[in-house]
Amino acid sequence: MESELQQQIEKAAVLVEALPYLQEFRNKTILIKVGGSAMEDPELVRRLLRDVVFMELSGMRPVLVHGGGKAISAAMAEAGLEPEWVGGLRVTTDESMAIVERTLSRVINPGLVEGIESYGGRALGVPGNEAFIGERISGWSKEEEREVSLGRVGRVTGFDLSRILAALSTDTVPVVSPVASESGTRLSLNVNADLAASALAAELKVAKLVYLSDVLGLMQDPSDESTLIHSLHANQVEGLIEEGVIGGGMIPKVRSAVDALHAGVEKVHFIDGRIPHSLLLEIFTKKGIGTEIVK
Repeated sequence: MESELQQQIEKAAVLVEALPYLQEFRNKTILIKVGGSAMEDPELVRRLLRDVVFMELSGMRPVLVHGGGKAISAAMAEAGLEPEWVGGLRVTTDESMAIVERTLSRVINPGLVEGIESYGGRALGVPGNEAFIGERISGWSKEEEREVSLGRVGRVTGFDLSRILAALSTDTVPVVSPVASESGTRLSLNVNADLAASALAAELKVAKLVYLSDVLGLMQDPSDESTLIHSLHANQVEGLIEEGVIGGGMIPKVRSAVDALHAGVEKVHFIDGRIPHSLLLEIFTKKGIGTEIVK
């Protein structure tokens, strides 16, 4: 009986620990970008969406931006299309763009919306080309040592936030895909989900931008999780890149996070979505579990 009472007391203590964070982030917008293998495990996705519903019911205003790289690659393979990459970006032809949109808008996005609703939350799927305006970008080819066309690949240059803001005003979670509408032609462009998330976070001036993936955070030694960097300032990022601590695909992600901070985002977090309730642990505890970047 005493042990059962002690467990109940410990649960109450956890709730009390969360109180100042509930007060601090009430009515604040928090943007969560989900990707990596955290999206491949249905159980991990269910846990994440349940935590998103908890956040919304606690008075926060979560926005979800999702990727879909592995699902898109699988759909392209089924269609007999060989993926081509330049500088870490997927070359996107008209044919492959149709697969990208179909996978995002008919499989991933509605699945996330349905998951949120299954836990009693409210969600609205927002195709990215109804929220993002973009322009095409080129990529640097190491083989050819020059900039080359990536086809229908772009970056975000403008916004139509009407559907996202309408959702937030009615306690509904916007679930946004990383596609932009090309300025002028209105053709859909494939946008890197990390960069789409940081651009949207900057435009919304969110309290937190959370990158949820399949790595613990930023580490001094990527092979040693004990070297996790719990907190750093934006002005330290370029030094860590020069030292090789931040490398590869993390470089554009972290630089986009710094841009978001300079645009008005209060904090950026990198956390491991494979850890149960990692999102709540990062937001509602003093130490957190990943890496935070502050201005």
